[in-house]
Amino acid sequence: MIQKLQRPSGGAHKAMADLIYEMLHSSTKIHIAHLLSTSYSAHVTMGEFYDSIIEVADGLAEQYQGKEEMLLPYPDEMSIPAIKTTDAAINYLRTLYDKIGYVQGMMTCSSIINTMDEIKSLINSTKYKLLFLK
Repeated sequence: MIQKLQRPSGGAHKAMADLIYEMLHSSTKIHIAHLLSTSYSAHVTMGEFYDSIIEVADGLAEQYQGKEEMLLPYPDEMSIPAIKTTDAAINYLRTLYDKIGYVQGMMTCSSIINTMDEIKSLINSTKYKLLFLK
């Protein structure tokens, strides 16, 4: 299921808060696909992703909040639809990559842009392993 990108109201701060919230929840979404996978390589790859994404999302949040000297307006709740297949996980990662790129385009601080590039690199590496290392 590919979600349509929407321009968040509230500018860059809200966009970043929504993105970080999504990245934190991406761990749960990918974790479910990991638990349901019958492929050992997909199981391991998704495990690596959900272990890594929490740390990098937390780092991005701390970096952004420190640079802006403010706490972000995180959402109160979020729907977390289950991702049950490797193909659905790949599609979700594509969508997450696009969301990161969209918010990254709003950023002006090079260190935050670089951190977002590192997160996109994690997504690309995960997609590569899921697509080609079966």
